[in-house]
Amino acid sequence: MASQPIDQAAATLPADKRASVYQSTKATHEKRTKLLFDQFNDPDLLRRRAGEIKQHVIENLDTLLPAVEAKLKANGAQVHWASTGDDACAAVLRIMQARGAKKMVKAKTMVSEEIELAHYLEKHGIEALETDLGEFIVQIDQDHPSHIVRPIIHKNRREIATSFEREGLGAYNDDPETITRRARQFLRHKYLQADVGLTGANFVSVESGRLVLVTNEGNSRFSLAAPKVHIALVGIEKLVPRDRDLGVLLNLLARSATAQQLTVYTEFISGPKHATQPDGPEEMHVIFVDNGRTDVLASECREILRCIRCGACLNVCPIYRQASGHAYRSVYPGPVGAVLSPLLAGKKFPELADLPKASSLCGACNEVCPVNIPIPDLLLRLREKGKREGAPLAAVGTPPMGAWALMASQPTAWKAALFGGKALNYLPTKLIPVPALRAWEEKRALPAWRGGEFRKWMKQRRKS
Repeated sequence: MASQPIDQAAATLPADKRASVYQSTKATHEKRTKLLFDQFNDPDLLRRRAGEIKQHVIENLDTLLPAVEAKLKANGAQVHWASTGDDACAAVLRIMQARGAKKMVKAKTMVSEEIELAHYLEKHGIEALETDLGEFIVQIDQDHPSHIVRPIIHKNRREIATSFEREGLGAYNDDPETITRRARQFLRHKYLQADVGLTGANFVSVESGRLVLVTNEGNSRFSLAAPKVHIALVGIEKLVPRDRDLGVLLNLLARSATAQQLTVYTEFISGPKHATQPDGPEEMHVIFVDNGRTDVLASECREILRCIRCGACLNVCPIYRQASGHAYRSVYPGPVGAVLSPLLAGKKFPELADLPKASSLCGACNEVCPVNIPIPDLLLRLREKGKREGAPLAAVGTPPMGAWALMASQPTAWKAALFGGKALNYLPTKLIPVPALRAWEEKRALPAWRGGEFRKWMKQRRKS
């Protein structure tokens, strides 16, 4: 993924793509808000309850993870642990090689994007085909997802039709139904040919050891129907303590992600095929992936591990709407990505230290988050971390504040600045004497300077 500061990426984003992202995210956000407030008396109470459930999980992972391992094994699943992304990829490869498997069908899973599993398997001679329509289009275009829930939010149907024509999936036709039908016809054969089906898991119940998958296309179900082996890649934070907690989280996930009461398919997977069942995988492997999450857990931003990947914070974020997802240079874009991506980067944190600054701190992301993550607070903590560790990207575009501190602590200097500040109303941007302030102002439209008006108003008020 290209390494480009987010403001530069936003400045070069074509106008039609920006408009597409804006309209799509705005419409989803408005539908989500109406749905929640029409159907629940106090949606905020539900959000706080969901946040408490997920916070309980991340505070008790040390006991919940062994408990869910025992339950999964009792259900007949095999459990693996992966400390890094490379470990997770290697574990998938070992399972496939042990069975002589060469073909895999994948349902949508963000953790597989995070560890770049498909590229890894391709290097080892294994075909790993995406079956989610959006992810499939991203794969044939050798592109990257730009939204957690809608990976091709940055593409229009004309671009998709061109891609299908290039890949031999039919003559050019940009009718959405035709595109969908052609993808379905192509993928049906792949499901039947696959040796392994791979999924993620939106939640894993510690109480029952059941994996919960939510989709709208049914591709995860197809991915598990024919292959003999099912592999589930799961981040270690995806647990819920009890089955009844799913009632809270599933209600919020669908409404927050796609403004639906419930996704079209909600699957509960208890293990491999039972002897009395005619169909289904004969083996089930669950790979719990850490890949930096333990470090996040130990950090001052551990609340970000509550995230259930709904994308609601992206849909409402004014920065994401202007920049789209690729500007974040990570698989996780938007406000959640601005927090999670630098943290998961570990020692490479300085390379993404500019992302926490990609926010107006308006707080909208916090208001819509279904698990009540205080994202603006976490962004401020990461900005301070970048400053404390001297990350160069954390300082780019930030005016030096030393002069401001001096001025704000000296009344005489402050009054002089208020008087002199009026000159900014008449001074061309190019003539501002401070380079950093000049660069900052060039990208913003500031209101007219009104410094000193309050003091004048107060004096007049006291006289009267």
